[in-house]
Amino acid sequence: MSHFPKLLRDLPKFEGPFDAFKLAAQGGDVLFASYPANTTIPEHNHDTENVGVITQGELILTLDGKETRYGPGDWYHVPASAMHAARFETETSEVEFWFYAK
Repeated sequence: MSHFPKLLRDLPKFEGPFDAFKLAAQGGDVLFASYPANTTIPEHNHDTENVGVITQGELILTLDGKETRYGPGDWYHVPASAMHAARFETETSEVEFWFYAK
């Protein structure tokens, strides 16, 4: 995660199943995350609506039974409560926005 600028690396560490720095915001959070090659996140869901952009590597997202690949500069969207899974065949980083239900 050393490729993130120092100001981002100085943010609090995310307390979760992957490496990230967390910027808390009103109504949501912003995560600056990195995943080592061959990372798999099993199918799950959450209360937040998430959008993210890949900054390096590739996200392979399975949503509604459909697998889609996202590379640098690509944005993705995961609706709240949607079952989804992710995998990263190469080292990957992203900026992800988590929006809490109102």
